Amino acid sequence: MERRSTGEAAVLLAVLGTGVFVAGLELMITAVALPAIVGDIAGWTRLREASWIINGYLLVYVVTMPLAGRLGDLWGNRRPFLAAIAVFTVGSALAGASQSLEQLIAARLVQAVGGGALVPLATSAAAHLFEGRARPRALGVVGALTFLGMAAGPFLGAAILDAVHPNSALARLGIPAGAAIDSFFVPAWRWVFYVNVPVGIAALAIAWAVSSGWDTPRRRGRVDLPGGALVGIALVGTLGALTLLGSRQAAGAGGLDPVLVAGGLALAALVAIPLAVARGLRVRDPFLDPRLFLRPAFASAALVSLLTGYGLATAIVGAAVFVDRVLYGGPDEQRVALGALAAATAVGALVSGWALRALGLRLVTLVGLAGSVAGLALMSRWTPDTSILAAAGTLALFGAGFGLTVTPRTTAATQAVEASAYGAAAAVVTVARMAGMAIGLAILTAYGSTTIDRLYDQVYATADAYKQFIPEYLRDRPLRDGQVVAALEAWAASEAAQIMVGVCLLAAAVTAAAVVPTLLLKTRRRMLATAGVPAPGP
Repeated sequence: MERRSTGEAAVLLAVLGTGVFVAGLELMITAVALPAIVGDIAGWTRLREASWIINGYLLVYVVTMPLAGRLGDLWGNRRPFLAAIAVFTVGSALAGASQSLEQLIAARLVQAVGGGALVPLATSAAAHLFEGRARPRALGVVGALTFLGMAAGPFLGAAILDAVHPNSALARLGIPAGAAIDSFFVPAWRWVFYVNVPVGIAALAIAWAVSSGWDTPRRRGRVDLPGGALVGIALVGTLGALTLLGSRQAAGAGGLDPVLVAGGLALAALVAIPLAVARGLRVRDPFLDPRLFLRPAFASAALVSLLTGYGLATAIVGAAVFVDRVLYGGPDEQRVALGALAAATAVGALVSGWALRALGLRLVTLVGLAGSVAGLALMSRWTPDTSILAAAGTLALFGAGFGLTVTPRTTAATQAVEASAYGAAAAVVTVARMAGMAIGLAILTAYGSTTIDRLYDQVYATADAYKQFIPEYLRDRPLRDGQVVAALEAWAASEAAQIMVGVCLLAAAVTAAAVVPTLLLKTRRRMLATAGVPAPGP
């Protein structure tokens, strides 16, 4: 591997950071646009199906990461990284041009193949590019940009929906309303995906130029596709079963009972998981190597990543829903709340890279977990009277805490393995985080859909059922009366705030459980200062 000067290494790190930023951005940018997308090409009766716009992306993202990490170890990181940017850009263009829910979900899967490859390849490349004390700082930069993109996704999505007016732009160009071209540019949610296209093209050109003549070391081996298929089945079964929790078969529907479908998916996952483990122990180069988990530092890092990922999904989605449905805030309010979360997460991830030198992996992670748990606990106390600034402060506390846990777990995982396995180690830790997020989103989707069904049934159980949820002086007014609608919205906001209590307290408990594996993280200072020394075996 050709060594690069400090300036060249910094430019390469900037390119790697751009890739992980856009990958993280696309993970959550769709969350804020989801209501507009569902209303345009699906309808709220297909909410669970529409949730796969996000969950399908997460699923393929998770399955792609170990494969990409493995390919980076076998072929070097340069070519797979360039290919990932290209695939991601193509998927973004297809998503923006989608004309149906099915097309959009399929395009999101293409996006996820590219996006899922970018993070482990960039992390592995950064670990090879820098040595000694510079390595944790480089990993901190990659981690900060990854989570800045993820947390900024809903923030940027709200800005696009508020500022982009494709109808007006087409009219100024002389294109009449209703023209065939309209369907590819209108409505504004399409630009949530199109925004990635010019960024992706520019990133691909720059990465091609600055990485010329440089690559990471290669090793001999093969890709375990059967193992990847088993992992994919396990993930599909788990997420599908969780998403269907609480669903019910529509009256007169001829489809399968959702309970039976969920049971079948859960059974498939239960069968696939031990088979994937058995194959991983039997083959030489498995898709996910269970033997890595025999190393306490590695296993601890992966578990911390899984548990904190659940908390991150709850914070991002919970905050977006709270601002929109409880505070009835618009794009400006979304920018304040989610912008605070984005900035604090990025700052925490950057600070953690430097803090490791003075405090060690364990203490930095524990401080971060304390901030995350405190933030989630405060979120559970939100009410319709909570101000947007108070909500932003709480999200900043969570984000700073979560950011502090980023570099310690990545550093512990990569330092627990040989240099030839950096890609696989980075992929597994990232897979764990994304799996935690996917589980959190699946549970939130199931809980949200079930709650919507319950509230709808309460309001429309009979012609006069709505009257029990509004003040007595309004009960002689019809359901469509403006004051009645406002009173029902206030009641729904109060109910939504109550939902936050249980959701956030559960996420706080899950995040607090990460304290146990954190205590097993290595704290030796030499592991942060020694370069090129293989880690001991399990």
